[in-house]
This record gives sequence, structure tokens and C-alpha cells, in this order.
Amino acid sequence: MDLLLHNATTMPLDRPVIMGILNLTPDSFSDGGRYVDPQKAVDHGLAMASQGADIIDVGGESTRPGAQRVDPAEQIARVVPVIRPLRLQLDNGFPHVQISIDTTRSEVALAAVDAGATILNDVSAGREDPGMLNLAAEKNLPIVLMHMLGEPTTMQYQPRYTDVVAQIRDFLLERAQAALDAGVDRRQIVLDPGIGFGKTTEHNLALLRAVPDLVGLGYPIMIGASRKRFLSEYGSRSGGADDRLGGTCAVTAHCVAKGVALLRVHDVAPNRQAADLAWALSQINTRKTSYFLRSP
Repeated sequence: MDLLLHNATTMPLDRPVIMGILNLTPDSFSDGGRYVDPQKAVDHGLAMASQGADIIDVGGESTRPGAQRVDPAEQIARVVPVIRPLRLQLDNGFPHVQISIDTTRSEVALAAVDAGATILNDVSAGREDPGMLNLAAEKNLPIVLMHMLGEPTTMQYQPRYTDVVAQIRDFLLERAQAALDAGVDRRQIVLDPGIGFGKTTEHNLALLRAVPDLVGLGYPIMIGASRKRFLSEYGSRSGGADDRLGGTCAVTAHCVAKGVALLRVHDVAPNRQAADLAWALSQINTRKTSYFLRSP
């Protein structure tokens, strides 16, 4: 299974794809304020590419729990001055690396695409602005459709499900069908169960255990658990978001071993290593094992 890109080329998904996070916001839960300067943001994007990122995910609005909304004009003012020079510099050294735009608004996505973005990443799965699905179809762009309970301002207020895996599986299939109905090519749809977006620790763990079921839906699956709060339930609980790297890499390795195609992470280099090793280990069962045998 490959991801069809806008120019009729493909991104192979036979090995793990790493999406590096580039937040251009003052209030993101982990790295808010670090990359509001456009040059620092471009430099960080290039650094992630050099560390093995396949996609740089640029966002101008925080979707952390409790985050306030940012109007489209402000999002555009944040992302376009970074995407344009980043695309030009990636072309010089990392032409295979794609840029995705993390937004729920079609006008922001269009401005980002005009500046050089080639993948849409919508945490509302096209529900907030149906124009996102139309844009993906018209521009022939891949789109990530994610599950979120409610909206960022309220999503972590006592989230409840009767069967979290079944409900999110059904939601993702419904949104995939909505994208197909809008004219999006099936080969350009990626599904994301939305770890941490309106889920308790137990919900997150249930979804991670159920990764094989999600992979079985027939669409590439993306997991974004990087530095999420629930990881602090394991190991030392005194650290902040920057101290959740071990848990993030554990999730990355688990997901790759279970067939997840894309991992969205803050720390590219260690997650690249975790993903590649997990992938290599998963291949052992598919190879001939005669070299383990000794002649009598």
C-alpha cells in the first residue's frame, strides 16, 4: 500500500513513515513558543528532515486540551512565511520530504498548498469545514482524517464511550466514506484514531492495543501519541512533556510492529531509530530462517 501524492507519484508505506511536528504556535502543549520565529521554524524543519522525517507537519493553531481557537487569517500569517522557504530549501537537499498542513479550515489549507504544502492533516476529519474534503479532491491531495471527541476546548472533560474501539472504528470508516463521496481518491486517505483527543488513559491504551483492528480497515493508519500526557502514567511522573520520549518511542515501536504506516512525533531521530528497528524485527518472521539451522 502506497500513499498517492498530488503529482501522481507515491510515498511508499512498506516501511514506517515519520511525520515531524512543527508547531508555529505560542501555546502548544509541548513546544509552544519555540518556533514562532520563521527562521527558527525553517531551521527546525530542515533539521527534522536531516534526522529522517518523511513529512514535516506545519500547524498554526494549537489543538491541545483547552486551547482557544485561532482565526484563519492568523493561521495563514503564521504558516505561509514558513512553508514557502521551507519548501524551497527542502527541494535543495530533501526533495522527497513532503510538507503537511495541520488545520481544520479550508482557506488555511489552500494558502498552505499554494505555498508548497502537499498533504492535509485535519483533526476534525472534515466535519468543521467540509471544504477540506472538497479541496483534497480538487487538488488531488492526501488527507489525514482524525477522530476527536468534541473540540479542543472541551474534549478532555469526562470523555465517555460505550465501546471506544468500535465507536472510533465506525467513525473513521464514516469519515473515509465522506471523503470518497467528495471525490477523494481512496489511495489518498489516511485515518488517525486521535490518541489523546477526548480520551482517558484507558481509552488510549485500548486503541493502541486495537491497532491491528484499525490497520485491518484497509486504509493507512497514523498514530500521534508523541509526548502525550497519558505517557506520564508510566515511569517517573514528575517530568513534563519533554520527559516522555521513552514512552513515545515505545508506542512507536509497538505501532510499527502491528502495521501502522505513519507516526507523528516531535523527536524525529529517536523515533526514526525505534521505528526502523521495530520494522526490521517484524520482518524476521517473513524471511527464510535457514541460516539459524546447523547441519547435523
